[in-house]
Amino acid sequence: MRADAARNLEAVLTTGAAMLARDPATSISAIAAEAGVDRRTVYRRFASREDLLAAIYDSRLTAVEEVVRAARLTESAVPVALHRYAEGIIEVNRTWPVELTRMRAEPSIQDRRARLTAEVDAFLRRATEEGFLRADVPEGWASRLLIQLLHLASREDLPAPRAADLLVSTFLNGVGARQAASPREW
Repeated sequence: MRADAARNLEAVLTTGAAMLARDPATSISAIAAEAGVDRRTVYRRFASREDLLAAIYDSRLTAVEEVVRAARLTESAVPVALHRYAEGIIEVNRTWPVELTRMRAEPSIQDRRARLTAEVDAFLRRATEEGFLRADVPEGWASRLLIQLLHLASREDLPAPRAADLLVSTFLNGVGARQAASPREW
């Protein structure tokens, strides 16, 4: 794909994600105009609104996969990996603010999501085994809490690194087994 075509595609997808998050009825023509491309360009690439949504969901999921890889959940120290993961997911949530309920129902991406969920759950088990998280909370509690904190942090008007600092501190001190070190002490 040519560089300008790749830029146009990225603009259509990120603009579409943002506009559809604000108004699910947004037209493809409006997305094209906001992205600065001709609507025919969008229709050549996406035969339907459903195709555009599928591409947006796929791009979001690809970004999450990249965050999970970069966080190094299995080899980095728990607080460091958690911070990398949180900062990356906050950025993904801000770039790809699409309605996730529908994304969860897409059969083509359920396996990818399940694999990512398993990786994060394994990380949270490791965090518990290493004494960073309490073992006496109900099963799945830490995972559900982390998801909610990620959504909250993504909506805060803070730079992603600072939002991740706040999230990690809240998470490790809220369900943490001990008083966690501040991000500056990692």
